Amino acid sequence: MTLEQRLAQGDEAALSECYAALGPLVRRHAGRLVPDHAVDDVVQLVFMEVWRSRARFDPSRGLEPWVLAIARRRAIDQLRAEARHSRRSVPLEDTVGVPDATSAVDAACDVRDALAGLPVPQRQAIVLAHFGQLTQREIADRLSIPLGTVKARTTRGLRRLKHLL
Repeated sequence: MTLEQRLAQGDEAALSECYAALGPLVRRHAGRLVPDHAVDDVVQLVFMEVWRSRARFDPSRGLEPWVLAIARRRAIDQLRAEARHSRRSVPLEDTVGVPDATSAVDAACDVRDALAGLPVPQRQAIVLAHFGQLTQREIADRLSIPLGTVKARTTRGLRRLKHLL
């Protein structure tokens, strides 16, 4: 039985294996999106959500893209929470120097929605390349597909994203 199947069935050992296998990837991904002080919180929230939502996970669709999508959503939530907190804690006269993170959050939401509009193979290739920071060769090896297929899926997906955005 695969790790994905065991996780979907509620095997607690599978969650530990998932954390061991994907924790560094999630940490790297979160580190690119949120400030350093929030990375550990985001990683913890991601794997809590992985466990809580395991019944909705479809093992045939791939564990990494699913976990990275959760990581992206939790990072956006963290950015929004920090933006709300900073807006409440800074007096109005001091807001001139405060950067506004809402445009970045809005852009991230637009990208998420556009990614959701892609076919699964294209979305998977783009998510692994961008959020997982894998090379096309690594994606081909991980998905057990030819390198040319990865290149075609990535190119078509990016072209379609351009039109969707």
